[in-house]
Amino acid sequence: MKLSTKGRYGVMAMVDVAMNSDVGPVSLKAVAERQGLSESYLEQLAGPLRKAGLLNSVRGAQGGYTLAREAGAITVGDIIRVLEGPIAPVDCASEDEGPVQHCAHSQGCVAKSVWVKLRDSIVRALDSVSLADLCEEAKHDDGYPLPL
Repeated sequence: MKLSTKGRYGVMAMVDVAMNSDVGPVSLKAVAERQGLSESYLEQLAGPLRKAGLLNSVRGAQGGYTLAREAGAITVGDIIRVLEGPIAPVDCASEDEGPVQHCAHSQGCVAKSVWVKLRDSIVRALDSVSLADLCEEAKHDDGYPLPL
């Protein structure tokens, strides 16, 4: 499973908001500058994150975004699911309970148990790391862009 820039940049932006929201709402312009990302691309990511209840938006001159929940209550898995969709290394092993996509070999597929185990491992890994964990790690990482 390979994450797109939506998932990767979404996690980066959420960590940045978490690390900088102690002084008030964080503008996407500031996040873009600190992280070296496109502000217009971040705007496309902020909408779904807000609709999913992970971000709050604040209007006005001093507006921006804040976390909708505590950083410890938002996992990397939450962010990835909003921006990338259900965790699924292959269509027949999606965590989504919607209609299952089957390949031509789905009947008696001996590999499906491997794909389900892979999915479950990915889910456990993504859901075991919170924004608070990443913020703590970033405080000790010299390469992380520091708040302005």
